[in-house]
Amino acid sequence: MRVRWLAWLLMMAPAAATALTPVTLCPGQTVEPMPDGRMLGHLPYPEANPADLVTIPGDFGVGRPCVMHRDAAAAMAQLLAAADLVPAVKGKLRGVSCFRTVERQRQIFCSQIGPRKRCANAAERAKSSGPPGYSEHATGYALDFGIRPLTQRCGDVSDCIARTPPGQWLLQHAAEFGFELSFPPGNAQGVTWEPWHWRWVGISVTAPGAATARALFATARTRFPGFPRIDDLAIPPIWRAVIAPAPNPSPGPIWPK
Repeated sequence: MRVRWLAWLLMMAPAAATALTPVTLCPGQTVEPMPDGRMLGHLPYPEANPADLVTIPGDFGVGRPCVMHRDAAAAMAQLLAAADLVPAVKGKLRGVSCFRTVERQRQIFCSQIGPRKRCANAAERAKSSGPPGYSEHATGYALDFGIRPLTQRCGDVSDCIARTPPGQWLLQHAAEFGFELSFPPGNAQGVTWEPWHWRWVGISVTAPGAATARALFATARTRFPGFPRIDDLAIPPIWRAVIAPAPNPSPGPIWPK
């Protein structure tokens, strides 16, 4: 595990020798990283250790189970319990996409590039999706929320979620459970406004697992802070009754690479 983190730290360190080495992200899409190590605006992230991943119980995941790092999953159970106290939000939040392997990210990123596809090239695609190796989803700490049942007025991964009661509730309360918005409007990374995409960093640095998560997102939080972002806080009394120790999420499944 120590070797794994050392390798990631070396990857994060900007180095002229590696920063200028072109990377083939998709067939026909070879891109030169930026001098600071970013790729098309996105920061590099390691893939989570499978042993740290668990499944959010119930029908939270859409299409496939929602798998997250165990620390983020515990906070998610608390967030969902609190959301169920609000009639307009109860039972409506879902995980459209949670942990993704680097290879799965490559499939998602590349599938929308090419003739008659949504994007003409990798640069266009990167405005709404991280290149493989540069996605927060690989860490196990990030997810995309969706709303169920779907309505014609607001589909998945659309900024209209910010105008729905569940989306409004997230914007007002997700930080109380350690989640912060990664890509606010006009963010300096050049990524589209994504009110559905949240990363977990803990309500305070002393929360279980928060120090590790915050170290992972340190560059993003310093240079490209999300909003709302987390300031260390105590658990609000209003939620204490519903976020008593929740059942542990079940292990796996671990998606094939």
